[in-house]
Amino acid sequence: HVFPDVPINAGTFEPLRIVEPEGTFLYAKYPRPVSGCAAEVSQRIAEAVFAALVPALPDRVTASPAGTSGNFGLGGHDPIKGRDYVMYQISGGGYGGNADHDGLSNGCSTIGISKAPPVEIMEQAFPILYHRYALHEGSAGAGQHRGGFGLDYEIELLRGQARASFVMDHGRTGPQGALGGQDGGVNRVEVTRDGVTSVPEHLSKAQDIALSAGDRVRVRTPGGGGYGSPADRDPALIDEDVRLGRYSAEQSRQLFGR
Repeated sequence: HVFPDVPINAGTFEPLRIVEPEGTFLYAKYPRPVSGCAAEVSQRIAEAVFAALVPALPDRVTASPAGTSGNFGLGGHDPIKGRDYVMYQISGGGYGGNADHDGLSNGCSTIGISKAPPVEIMEQAFPILYHRYALHEGSAGAGQHRGGFGLDYEIELLRGQARASFVMDHGRTGPQGALGGQDGGVNRVEVTRDGVTSVPEHLSKAQDIALSAGDRVRVRTPGGGGYGSPADRDPALIDEDVRLGRYSAEQSRQLFGR
């Protein structure tokens, strides 16, 4: 909120005029695709607003957050429980750095405040096993105040057949840095079937991928953009990130020169 002391009400929006010409991505008519319009496109709009406000309000606005809800759907039949199921995973990502602090790591989606379900609950409800659930190493955009780190998780289908779909943005470009900060890491999806690992044709977007017992899916969500020049970062904070495994020593040298 640009004016946090003013309660959000109809009057705060009175000066705004929304222009949405037909033919733009804000006014998509059939048969143009609109999948993910609430979960993903809305976050592209938020990022554009963040970037526009940084020059005017550098002390009040953060670099861009992960900008995706990490939508991952898995549906199939559980032969042991004898029922069909649909699993839906919402993933966290890194928030952008700001004038005072590093960005939050693995924060919930910035649109709708969607929370990620507990791993234990997911494993009880669906025929899957999480092999990892950790921070996405090296994904935070470098800066005086770096972005937060994204999430790195991998699941295995334990039994039966299933089909997987993904709707996640930032597969090619990461969330924007601000005032000299670097962009955050991109979304990465890998599917391992019959021991062969591949990346979907559209990177972090795919639908109806057939899976069998033993196949795996790995998702690494974006980190937030960095704020300010990486050259101005406190050396003690750089060393701490390396010590905790957030950046490798090589990444640290490349990003921060240390």
